[in-house]
Amino acid sequence: MEYLSSPQFWIILAAVALILELFSLAFFAMFLSIGALITAGLAWMGWLPGLPAQLLCFGLSSLLSLVVFRKYAQQYFGNNEKSGSYKEFIGDPVQITVAIPANGEGKASYRGSEWIAIGLQGAALEAGRTAHIKQVDGIKLVVQ
Repeated sequence: MEYLSSPQFWIILAAVALILELFSLAFFAMFLSIGALITAGLAWMGWLPGLPAQLLCFGLSSLLSLVVFRKYAQQYFGNNEKSGSYKEFIGDPVQITVAIPANGEGKASYRGSEWIAIGLQGAALEAGRTAHIKQVDGIKLVVQ
């Protein structure tokens, strides 16, 4: 029975990581695949004869590709959350559950969940009042 050579193993690992990336879209497994391909190439050329050297190369090349290329991959392939996140919430009514003091935070009920809410331009809103979402700032609703 013949076993896989080191380059064959790393190429199979790269293919599995790419398939995993297709299902996850987290832009993480892609860099494991890049590291595995680099390791396969160097092992095929004979530059990485042992398993410890191959594991070190895989780890370093995966980490380096992650640090260098993840930001660009997310911008190119991913959804840029800052530009269009939660636009569908804008204008929807919310119920103020905890009063929002001037320039402070309160709570608002929206779609069955309590959200941190702040008044537009620091405005105060009392509890029990209905307000409308003007924007979403991270995990906070800006209401008026």
